[in-house]
Amino acid sequence: MSQKLPNMLENTIAKIREIVSANTVVGEPIAIGEITIVPVSKISIGLGGGGSDFETKNTGAQDKPFGGGIAAGVKATPVAFLVVKDGNIRMLPVSEPANTTADRLVEMIPETLDKITDFIDSHLEKKAE
Repeated sequence: MSQKLPNMLENTIAKIREIVSANTVVGEPIAIGEITIVPVSKISIGLGGGGSDFETKNTGAQDKPFGGGIAAGVKATPVAFLVVKDGNIRMLPVSEPANTTADRLVEMIPETLDKITDFIDSHLEKKAE
């Protein structure tokens, strides 16, 4: 068996290890005055490989042709920030953007309620005058 495919796989995994580490998931702390912010991310990794090691009529047992390939993808998505202030830690989640119309409508409810409340308050103030 040819050692080309295992070598390709080992090299790909070594490169992924260089890219993705514990510092990728929990980032370096950022100090701003008395506040420290620590980014937290989600890491997704996809890895695929393939290969071939076969003997043909025209090649001997030592000259086996080889065909192969390795592919990998790494995605880092921010999910939250840890905020440290005066010994207290708060987690501020990063919300994903709304994907559907229903999600967008739900996001608009608080703002819409504020506008309705302001309109009613201003209308009641005008009647009181």
